[in-house]
Amino acid sequence: MVTVRPHLWFGNNKAAEAAAFYAEHIPNSSVERAVQAPEGVPGVEPGVDFVVEFTVAGQPVVGLSAGPSLMLDDAFSFYLLVEGQEQVDHYWDLLTADGGAPGPCGWCKDRFGVSWQVIPKEMEQLLGSYSTPAEVATMQAMLTMGKIDVAALQAAHDGAA
Repeated sequence: MVTVRPHLWFGNNKAAEAAAFYAEHIPNSSVERAVQAPEGVPGVEPGVDFVVEFTVAGQPVVGLSAGPSLMLDDAFSFYLLVEGQEQVDHYWDLLTADGGAPGPCGWCKDRFGVSWQVIPKEMEQLLGSYSTPAEVATMQAMLTMGKIDVAALQAAHDGAA
């Protein structure tokens, strides 16, 4: 059997804290196990949760708590597909709190350095195949946003239809 799952290096030694945060706040998320660091791992104190296996919204993930030689960046992100403005607002606020940061076009970063795209299903529907004038207008509106505004996307789409 072959499987694929993301392996995230938490250069701030916070894999266990991040996994617990996701398990508490994102549906269908859990922490499966944590393996403590043995003596002699560079940049990691012995006994710290070193390798953490967890699930985020049904996606199995391995987190590594390690030193700062590698850090997470925007080249990897979780695509969090939600429904409606209320869920966009909820997850955006949750993920950008306590040291997280907003970004463009629905992207944000959480306090652990993980990048997220908080995307409403409505946006996917309005963007379609990016081929009609209404879909292009929706994309142009999205490109001006930080947190996605579903009503503004709908207005852009309807205005070009």
